[in-house]
Amino acid sequence: MYSGRDMTELSMMSKGAWKDSELAFFHHSLQQVVPYLNVEGQAIHREIVQEIESRGGLKRDET
Repeated sequence: MYSGRDMTELSMMSKGAWKDSELAFFHHSLQQVVPYLNVEGQAIHREIVQEIESRGGLKRDET
């Protein structure tokens, strides 16, 4: 179960300041609802994916 910061708090920070576990959780959550995301939601998800990729991807225990 995720017990980190919520999206309201995280949205006020750069993706570079997010923890790996936060990136993994919100990537998974948004991935589940991709067909329903509006343009803003798609942009946030894309930024999360780009940050994960810039860090070298997710480790097995973070997925």
